[in-house]
Amino acid sequence: MIDLHSSDLDDLIVAEKKQVAIEYHNEAWADGISDGIEAEILAETAITTAVTELVRRYGESDVLELLDQLRQRVEFGEFRAERALQ
Repeated sequence: MIDLHSSDLDDLIVAEKKQVAIEYHNEAWADGISDGIEAEILAETAITTAVTELVRRYGESDVLELLDQLRQRVEFGEFRAERALQ
């Protein structure tokens, strides 16, 4: 019998939702590329849509903090395609 605490189960649910969301985004991205939309346009509109929704839900201050964290992650190379996983 598997003994999962409530927080463990919540973490698993969030992880599953994130995986499904990634799959949705990948499908939409592939459809856009297939329809002749450039990757730069897809990326910019995805970021704009996400930031708009986050500001609506959490406010500008919280979103600016998130963007600062994302900037640091970019600077540390987390999003490089050629980065080595350890």
